[in-house]
Amino acid sequence: MTSVRKPLVLYARSRTVPATLAALVATAAFAVWAAARLDGFLDPDRRVPVVALAPLLAAAVIGVSLYSPSDELDRTAVRPWWPRRLAQLAGLAALAAVLLPLAVLGHPETFGPPAVVRNTLGCTGVTAAAAVLLGARLSWLPAFGYVSAVYLGSAGARGSAATVWAWPVQPGAQPGAWAAALGAFAVGGALYVVRGARAEGPRG
Repeated sequence: MTSVRKPLVLYARSRTVPATLAALVATAAFAVWAAARLDGFLDPDRRVPVVALAPLLAAAVIGVSLYSPSDELDRTAVRPWWPRRLAQLAGLAALAAVLLPLAVLGHPETFGPPAVVRNTLGCTGVTAAAAVLLGARLSWLPAFGYVSAVYLGSAGARGSAATVWAWPVQPGAQPGAWAAALGAFAVGGALYVVRGARAEGPRG
């Protein structure tokens, strides 16, 4: 049992998983605090900044943890790495999807827990794909740019097409938004699990 547990512990430490868990808890606590200041219980539409930006912060935290300190060893290891990558990504995304909705309990049909879960999965998928293409340290950039642009530029957007491209700011029950977010999570997650994060220099 110890021989199995030790490699898992070493893997978790090399990916800064303990620090990532603490950062996700802190992100959720901040989201709860921010939502309370917005009086979101009185008007669910006021929750849009939390619904859009809290998952983005959580995804950025997850993306940084995808960094591999020994890329060459990973690629020449006897045991395949994809199960550990899958467990890491899925576990962290699941934890974020459980914690962040605490900030927006109630009003599930508008900007409540479903919208936060959807955005958490979508942002995590975009970040995972970016970790493969750009590296873990810059993995937050594409999601940050996209969500920020949608948040600032989607006011007044209507129609079924808008529910797809503006998924980060859609109410929780929009099928198009769910399809886009789940698609991003599936594609980005699969890409990361198969290939791993892009090789980078050592962290300074």
